[in-house]
Amino acid sequence: MKIAFYDTKPYDRIWFEPGARQLDFSIKFHEVKLNEDTAVLAKDCDAVCVFVNDEVNKNTIDVLCQLGVKAVLLRCAGFNNVDLKAAKDRIHVLRVPSYSPEGVAEYTIALLLCANRKIHRAYTRTRDFNFNIHGLMGIDLHDKTVGIIGTGKIGQMVMDILRGLKMKIIAYDPCPDPSLCVEYVSLEKLFCCSHVITLHCPLTKETEYIINRDTIGKMRDGVILINTSRGRLIDTKALIEALDKKKFLGVGLDVYEEEDAFFFEDKSNEIVTDEDLVRLTSYPNVIITSHQGFFTKEAMEAISTITLENALELSLGKKLTNEITA
Repeated sequence: MKIAFYDTKPYDRIWFEPGARQLDFSIKFHEVKLNEDTAVLAKDCDAVCVFVNDEVNKNTIDVLCQLGVKAVLLRCAGFNNVDLKAAKDRIHVLRVPSYSPEGVAEYTIALLLCANRKIHRAYTRTRDFNFNIHGLMGIDLHDKTVGIIGTGKIGQMVMDILRGLKMKIIAYDPCPDPSLCVEYVSLEKLFCCSHVITLHCPLTKETEYIINRDTIGKMRDGVILINTSRGRLIDTKALIEALDKKKFLGVGLDVYEEEDAFFFEDKSNEIVTDEDLVRLTSYPNVIITSHQGFFTKEAMEAISTITLENALELSLGKKLTNEITA
């Protein structure tokens, strides 16, 4: 099998090349992202391997199908960047449904602790030998209420960790899991009652901008908001308006709704023209990281293994375990 690998980073080669050699697969690594213009690089390939910021829209799929590409291999769980309707009955779409819920959950807690106790600011200060703690005050998380939006594997792991902090947990999910020992509430109640809100849901038509001007207005003053899921769960302009009004004690973002132009890239020598992103970085109570919640050794090993197993099933004509359909 020949695979065109898009949006390649050095760590992708480290984890994918050994497995590909064992399976006698040939991978063409490309640093560019997949879109309708770069799809031609998949000529003579059986599949393309893509990540969260590649554009697998109808036009891209049309080009891939014309080239005879049989599958899109997502090396991630989310698939909001794929037009599944355009792919239906034309090209297989396979994903990695789960790779390290523990890693993302642990990172969520790290962001929460940093946003609350201003650890990122303290680190910067002490690097300059400034040991003043004024402005670094947080709150005790013990006995506070945390609202979990989305109770899949990651959300469940987050709840497990937060129970160790003795926090009161409430949750919202359109498909509640009765086996979980958690109090499910309406979104409105979750927004009103939570001292901390953390997002663990996929990006769909129903969840896009689930955090918006109206829902932010329902939150208590001094709330902490954490997002390690998808950027477009939050309306950035509404978030900025609320930050200007000092609504939040802290905000931790590992994702951003326009991240595809910036995240995973080095832009340190460029003038960043995204005014919203620049504005977010100016707030002392906001911490932004570059979509690295998944980035552990265990996760990368699982991603490479499952992605190549998906390709192997395709090449052998077996049932496609992790196929997504519209």
